[in-house]
Amino acid sequence: MPALVIVAHGSHLNAESSTPTFDHADTVRATGAFDEVRESFWKEEPSFREVLRTLESDEVYVVPLFVSEGYFTEEVIPRELRLEGWDPETWESDGTSATHATFEAGDVGKTVHYCGPVGTHDAMSDVIVRRAESVTGDPDVGEGFGLAVVGHGTERNENSAKAVEYHADRIRESGRFDEVEALFMDEAPEVDDVTDFFESDDIVVVPLFIADGYHTQEDIPEDMGLTDDYRTGWDTPAIVDGHRIWYSGAVGTEPLMADVVLERARDAGADVDDAVARVREETAETGATSD
Repeated sequence: MPALVIVAHGSHLNAESSTPTFDHADTVRATGAFDEVRESFWKEEPSFREVLRTLESDEVYVVPLFVSEGYFTEEVIPRELRLEGWDPETWESDGTSATHATFEAGDVGKTVHYCGPVGTHDAMSDVIVRRAESVTGDPDVGEGFGLAVVGHGTERNENSAKAVEYHADRIRESGRFDEVEALFMDEAPEVDDVTDFFESDDIVVVPLFIADGYHTQEDIPEDMGLTDDYRTGWDTPAIVDGHRIWYSGAVGTEPLMADVVLERARDAGADVDDAVARVREETAETGATSD
């Protein structure tokens, strides 16, 4: 069987940054779908440049644990993996539609199926909804609720906003929630004004971030008015301008994220149908109790 490599940013400053990567890798590893499952990071070890050398398998599926297409998925990761003939145009992507492409990593003699980022896969919409279920403790949450999908946003990379808007649109079209909005930290419409965009008394706020860190645990809670000082914590739900705000923290910490990793590999040709079914079943059992 082939190997799976989950590549993520990691951090020298935040020890929790890599926790979701290890958690999801453990979940996939337990399914037995791959001979080897390895984590790799830009800011931690093993590095993107060295990870293929740690594998015995000649066929490798590489899944980026990133939210959007852009600098890391189209430049840094392919360069560090030394994918022969890589060109961003290979995706033929509109910013959210990258799926996979197959290359040779000639220096290590391996075939690499390089996948699009987890954050733009359709299955991520299900993870966002599951995150809303988890924070409210209600597996049927939706009616009477608004949902805010929050991203960083940046004028330097338009794809950063596209992923957030894509999932907000998909969830809105499902009709599950009374209202669904895409909000951002660094561009309009801003999450600071979250209550201005909803009539619903209850609003679930789900940040489209891979890991909890400075933005999700400090900036966003203070910006929304959940607390004056993140160090003192906040209530869930918290009352802001007469609305109940259910703040979930980073979507990437939701156990169902392991399913998106597998879905990316499956789209690239991996035989993981049984593993997908197992992960969905196992994470559904804990979906409305984790936070």
